[in-house]
Formats: sequence, structure tokens, C-alpha cells
Amino acid sequence: MRTKAAVVHEPGKLEIEELELSGPAEHEVLVRYTHSGICRSDVHIAHGELPARLPMVLGHEGAGVVEEVGAGVTRVKAGDHIVCSFLPSCGHCRWCATGRQAICDMGATILEGYLPGDRWPLTGTAGTYGSMCMLGTFSQYNVVHENSVVPVAKDLPLDKAALVGCGVPTGWGSAVHTADVQAGETVIVSGIGGIGINAVQGARYAGALNLIAVDPLSNKREKALELGATHAVGTIEEAGEIARSMTNGNGADTTIVTAGLVEEEIVTGAFHATGKGGTVVLTGVNRLDADSVKLPGSLLTLFGKSIKGSLLGDCNPTADIPLLLDLYRAGRLELDGLITKTYSLDQVNEGIDDLLGGANVRGVIVHEH
Repeated sequence: MRTKAAVVHEPGKLEIEELELSGPAEHEVLVRYTHSGICRSDVHIAHGELPARLPMVLGHEGAGVVEEVGAGVTRVKAGDHIVCSFLPSCGHCRWCATGRQAICDMGATILEGYLPGDRWPLTGTAGTYGSMCMLGTFSQYNVVHENSVVPVAKDLPLDKAALVGCGVPTGWGSAVHTADVQAGETVIVSGIGGIGINAVQGARYAGALNLIAVDPLSNKREKALELGATHAVGTIEEAGEIARSMTNGNGADTTIVTAGLVEEEIVTGAFHATGKGGTVVLTGVNRLDADSVKLPGSLLTLFGKSIKGSLLGDCNPTADIPLLLDLYRAGRLELDGLITKTYSLDQVNEGIDDLLGGANVRGVIVHEH
């Protein structure tokens, strides 16, 4: 069959192309995507900030309907509504078996774009096309591995459910799982985009007493206050001053760094805003060839601080995607208000420009079929 998709051939703008899509092989699933979030990680590949095998269909935060399943598929069946997890979970590698699905061994090749068994379901004028995170949600249809999909209830709105494939669990889990925020703590969230706003939600859910959001843009600060932040400021220095004023001079118990591009000064600012015994959680990324962590080791030791990386918020997709949707149903997690604007697939570059310009908390592509 043919599908329309947004493709990056070389760093720069995405191009809309019609591609050929083969049917699902063993353990694969044909998905008709209905919605796809536009995430900063898409920009990392589109602009060459992360290495990837090109050409590649972008998009890794999506939801849709299963059209067909290949041999041996047990997780879903035709007609199921699904959310895609940008990190697959095989269920049996060392990491999955010990409850750390976010670092499942299957995730090692997500920037190469092929499916297990060196499968390339998408082809076009440039030959074989990869799919970002083995998903390629900027396509009307795609074939994915069953380990990348999680079935969800059919009465859930798929535009909201799509967000739970990347931005929501990554941010929420950064606070709840990686930082292990406790009731009464002081938390700073640095960078209020699609990830940071959900770190705010996660820290609020976990019981943070003082929750300080940092973003240079007023619309982002306003959204953070709306969704649970007690304070919102433009710089990490201001956040550190507020945290110290509320903790007898100590500083934040946790600072969660969710900026779109995590550069050295952002990490350094977060470190100094974090108090004795505190933790800095690095959720955002920089270019792989950039050294963005350069800190005074003596202060790290003498004040007993910790620096932790967080991938997918240390969530387990098969458990946490349904959990987050249950919290949404119960009114304890906001999803509706996260979507700032929707776009057609043909408007994908506009959506990316709006993301980079700070206009959106989350932009969502609505696929037409």
C-alpha cells in the first residue's frame, strides 16, 4: 500500500512524500495512525543534533488503530486502539525482567530506523526509509513491532492518548520515578515544554510542597502555574534563590532538567540551585558529541549531591501507559490542556517552527485518511 509521510533526507526541513509500505511480517503490526505529537526529539534528528540513518520518517509519539497483524502477534489484534511507546519493551531481556523497560535492549537501534531482522517496510525514490524509534508516526500508516504498542480502551480520545507515548511519561516519570519526589519536598523543573510540563504534573502528584518552574517564556510559565507549580520564574538563578529562601538556605531537593537542548550552563545552574543531599535529573539531551556536564567534583562529594540521567522517565510502558491514562480518566492528570494547536501532516514544518518558537506546549498532527 501507499502512505503519505514526512521525511528528513538531510538536516533541515521535512519533505512530504508518498512511500510504499509492505505488509506486517512475523510479530509486526500495521497501524493506521490518527494522531502524532510533535516533540523536540523530532527536531534533534531533523536538525542533525542526534545521529540517525537517513532518509527517515520522523515522529515517535503517536496513537492509532491496528489494521492488520502478522504471524505470532499476541499483544494486540486488528481493530485495537493503541498508543505507541517510543521505546520498545521485549519483556525478557535483563532490563525488562528487572522492571527497567525504558532501557530494553531492543531500544539500541531506534535511531537506525529498521525493525528487528533488518526489516525496512518503507521504500521510495531514495530506496529504503527508516522510521524514527521504529515508529515513524509522521506517516498515515506504518508497520511497527508488537513490542512497541500498548492497547488502550476504545473510548479514550486518541489525540490525548498519543501524548502518553513520549512526553507525558518522560516528564511525569522524571519526577515520580527518577527523582522519587517525596511529599513536602522542594522541586525545580528547568524548561517547560512537552516534557517539563509533565515533570511539573508528576512532582505535584508526588506531593512537592514548593514547585518552581523555570522558563524564559511567559506562556510556558503560565501553563506551569496552571498545572501545579507554586512559582514560575525566567531563570535558574531566580529559582535557586526561591528554593533557598524556603529551605533555610539549602536549595532544591531535586532539580529536573527538561530543556529542549541541554547545554553546559543549564546543567551547572541546576547543580548550584540544588541543595545538600539533592539530585539533579537530566532528562533533556544535547548533541551526542557535546560535553554538557562539567561540575565541581568537590562540591558533588562534600554536599552529597547526585546527577542522574532519565530515559522515558524510567517508566515501564506496558504498565505506566495504562496507569497514566487511568489517572487522566480520574481527573488527576491533565492531558486536554497540553495540546496547544493541531496541524495536518502537510503543516508539519509549521508545527516544528511553532515548537522552536516557544508557541506550543504540545502540537499534534491529525492524520487524514
